[in-house]
Amino acid sequence: VLFLQIVHILNMTSAKIVSFLLHPEESLHSLQIRIEFETGISTGNQELLLETGICLDPRKPASQCVIDGVRGWDSYMVYLFDKSKTVYDGPFASRSLSDCVNYIVQDSKIQLPIPQLRKVWAEAVHYVIGLKEDYSRLFQGQRAAMLSLLRYNANLIKMKNNMVSASQQLKAKLEFFHQSIHLDLERYSDQMAYGISSEKMLKAWKEMEEKASQCAQAEDIGYLDEQIMALHTEIVELQKSPYARRQGEVMESLEQRAIDLYKQLKTRPPDHAYSDSTDMVKIIVQTVQSQDRVLKELFGHLSKLLGCKQKIIDLLPKIEVALNNIKEADNSVMQMQGKRQREIWHLLKIACTQSSSRSLVSSSLEGTASTPAATWLSQSSSGNVPHPLSSVATPEDGENFAHVIEENMNYLELFSSILQEARQEQNNSMMVS
Repeated sequence: VLFLQIVHILNMTSAKIVSFLLHPEESLHSLQIRIEFETGISTGNQELLLETGICLDPRKPASQCVIDGVRGWDSYMVYLFDKSKTVYDGPFASRSLSDCVNYIVQDSKIQLPIPQLRKVWAEAVHYVIGLKEDYSRLFQGQRAAMLSLLRYNANLIKMKNNMVSASQQLKAKLEFFHQSIHLDLERYSDQMAYGISSEKMLKAWKEMEEKASQCAQAEDIGYLDEQIMALHTEIVELQKSPYARRQGEVMESLEQRAIDLYKQLKTRPPDHAYSDSTDMVKIIVQTVQSQDRVLKELFGHLSKLLGCKQKIIDLLPKIEVALNNIKEADNSVMQMQGKRQREIWHLLKIACTQSSSRSLVSSSLEGTASTPAATWLSQSSSGNVPHPLSSVATPEDGENFAHVIEENMNYLELFSSILQEARQEQNNSMMVS
């Protein structure tokens, strides 16, 4: 008997306990099928929580429901929730009265012999203790639901922080991209009259600018942030609620009164005296009324917990979509930035090639030295000029961002001056020729 594994399932939708004898190496799915047969809750809607708020792992056997060892095994509960419901309002089956206790409740003034009264009151005390224990188990189920909600909330906060961080990075990259392409277009327009021009490239740059404006929509996560903050506030309020703490003080007091009353009866000699059960019946009625009140409060609070949990479950996919949109926009911006910089380098290569060819003609006539542009190219090959992609990375904080923008603007100014010098050298060489 000691080696048998029995799992006790407290159905939080009906406040009933169902127990199952586990077969060796039985899977959790097999147990869930048996639970569905007993409770009517489908396997897909079953959520089985341990006291710690951890959901049972479907990859592990059903024996994970049972604690190791003998001590306390018969009082350990697994709490069953119906995921298709967020409002738990009964009807809940209350503990039934035994025939003899029901007899004195129907007529509390009936006179019974002391020996018989002891037996009836012993069952009455057991009934009062049972009502208190029923509430304690349901409270533990509510506490497991709260711990489960906090686990979901921790995951939500983690995903929200990742989303906000990605959004801020995208915003910084878009700001840099807009400023740099604006300067590129401005300098390109200035040199079109006397320098190199490409309508195809100009059109592509303007399309990049429009596409970057569309990417800015991905960084707008304000609506999600507001929902998450409102939900976080709601969860904090639920944690602070008095209904989140045990409300069984009145029932515990009534339990002690019933025990004391029974002890007083035991001290009376078993003579031919008779007595009624008025005092004990009052305690029974007050305990039932107290249980009704605290259970109503408990299940009202539990419904709010489950409502918040469902909101988190609904929000998680939306955050995933927002994160994917931000990553796609981020990749798009970086690709456009790299493409534009490659085109700038291509322009510089064309300008320097043309300038070098003209300089060769000029040097054959005048014996002049190489152009300043070629000198600059030799300097750049030695590593004195930073790589154009090295300035694309997003700054880690807002204070350094302005400095990075300023350095990159100087870098783009350098490109413009080099192109202008190269074109001027080309014109001079043509005049000498």
